[in-house]
Amino acid sequence: MSNIKPIPEGMHSVTPHLVCAGAAAAIDFYRRAFNAVEAVRLPGPSGKLVHAMIRIGDSPVMLVDEMPECGALGPAARQGTSVTLHLYVEDADAIFAQAVAAGAVVKMPLADMFWGDRYGLLIDPFGHQWSVATHIRDVSREEMQQAMNNMQA
Repeated sequence: MSNIKPIPEGMHSVTPHLVCAGAAAAIDFYRRAFNAVEAVRLPGPSGKLVHAMIRIGDSPVMLVDEMPECGALGPAARQGTSVTLHLYVEDADAIFAQAVAAGAVVKMPLADMFWGDRYGLLIDPFGHQWSVATHIRDVSREEMQQAMNNMQA
């Protein structure tokens, strides 16, 4: 019987894996914007990062440089993204401001939302979209539904 864990220690069932035009610069940005901690950096023979991993809070995020020859393209090369990385933090206002100071662009300013979060959207310098939130109040499913119904009226 093997002692090897099918999901390695410290990993989650779902882990984002970002393709970045300049993964080393992305690691630096995520450090400044979201207090990321670098865990792994593996450059290939060309110097491009073929694998890297950071941790933001308790969550791992993998990164790789763009490699068009392998079909690995970042959001800018694809002319946008359909994915939002959701980041729960203790103080959304502080992290939002920190990310903007580091170079993120505000897509939707922070606001108190009907579902109970203080929430806003950012685009990082590599084209990835991040939502930043702090849960500020508990809201029942019925209250959420009523708020959504009122928005559509």
